[in-house]
Amino acid sequence: MTYETLELLIDGEWTEGTSDIREDVINPATGEVLGVLPHASTADLDRALAAAERGFKAWSSQSAYARQQVMEKAAQIMEARKAAIAETCTKEMGKPLNESLIEMDFVIGQTRWCGEEGKRAYGRMIPPRIAAHRQLVLREPVGPSCAFVAWNFPGTNVIRKIAHALGAGCSLIIKPSEETPGTAIAIARAFHEAGVPAGALQVVFGVPAEVSKHLIASPVTRKLSFTGSTAVGKLLQKMAAETLMRTTMELGGHAPVMVFDDADIGAAAKAIAGFKFRNAGQVCISPTRFLVQNKVYGDFVDAFIAEAKAVNVGNGMDEGVTMGPLIAERRVDAMDGFIADAKSSGGSVVLGGERMGNQGHFFEPTVLTDVPKSARIMNEEPFGPVAPIGRFDDLNDGLEEANRLEVGLAAYAFTTDGNTADQLTNHINAGMLGINTPMISLPETPFGGVDESGFGSEGGIEGLEAYQRTRFVVEKR
Repeated sequence: MTYETLELLIDGEWTEGTSDIREDVINPATGEVLGVLPHASTADLDRALAAAERGFKAWSSQSAYARQQVMEKAAQIMEARKAAIAETCTKEMGKPLNESLIEMDFVIGQTRWCGEEGKRAYGRMIPPRIAAHRQLVLREPVGPSCAFVAWNFPGTNVIRKIAHALGAGCSLIIKPSEETPGTAIAIARAFHEAGVPAGALQVVFGVPAEVSKHLIASPVTRKLSFTGSTAVGKLLQKMAAETLMRTTMELGGHAPVMVFDDADIGAAAKAIAGFKFRNAGQVCISPTRFLVQNKVYGDFVDAFIAEAKAVNVGNGMDEGVTMGPLIAERRVDAMDGFIADAKSSGGSVVLGGERMGNQGHFFEPTVLTDVPKSARIMNEEPFGPVAPIGRFDDLNDGLEEANRLEVGLAAYAFTTDGNTADQLTNHINAGMLGINTPMISLPETPFGGVDESGFGSEGGIEGLEAYQRTRFVVEKR
């Protein structure tokens, strides 16, 4: 199978745009050039904005039932092309093909769920104080929207924007990552062929700062959704404030994992190690700070190392591979920096810690022990296959460390004690908490963080509500 043709989608037309700027898309496992990606010019962006206004009118005027039928058709098209899109995802991002296939299942499921749930944008009638009055609360799409997403989940990050915007009745201009454009384009083709009106869904690429600045500054844009780093999210939020634009921010995390001495240690290590090394640790909700109660520290470390040793690193297109490369050379350098700092801070490298091979951006699954909380990796998101394991004394000590940082996206805990689970549920400072499971992301459930991990949710009814506004009507009869 060949790699996806790289194009822009503007006003219902697939085009290379009017800019002379192009950039190569690189396979992180082999270094080969997969394709050449065109950038959008300012004129292209202006054309997209004008089309977004028209597209919003055309799409929002359709009934929710009609919109659902189009989205269902898009899901069917993606289902038929699932293997090809998954291969594109693996080639441009590096993850094992099986992970890309699972990601496509999520993409298809999110499309279907948002299409169906879009039919349930219920308002309400409020009993009036005055008998001759009728009081109605209506939910309506907020308007033309824009979205910018990170590279680590080329399908999931994109569909969370597209499906919620379209499901709510909004038009959307999305700028996927220039490092992983093919998957987004393939998804957009399915919606385009399914009958989404011209301008209702558009895909552009370019220098991120320039594209975001132009789209956010436009009076056309009524909603911004962003998935990426906290630093960039803050910058975009300041820009959006100029027009009081609605925003959803899914930003960085530093997920703590608390393993209590009453937990099933073998099961905990197996579940959380598999999740840690998924996508080579390049996951915003990836387990990051491993905090283990003193009594079972040694047992957990041994069990976790055994699981890490079983990880098969290689080209994601090869049979049996369970972890692919990092996205680019800069991420290999970042891992080297985190590990050097952890060692100088008193931590020990008990597994891995080195680059693998001289082709691609592969890095060994790495385990660090007795890492002090002062180490960089205990404070900065590593976004890679490095697991630092520290200790805690009791529940209060574990909670204090888990809540120490200003980010609060995801958290995990393993315990068989119901009271401990209740205390964690009530006192963890995170938008999502998995107890005895890392499975916290589904199409029908809210996904989002608190504090410097952002605000607002994608997924669930909350994800649709982010693209809706409230209209209150009083009618005197």
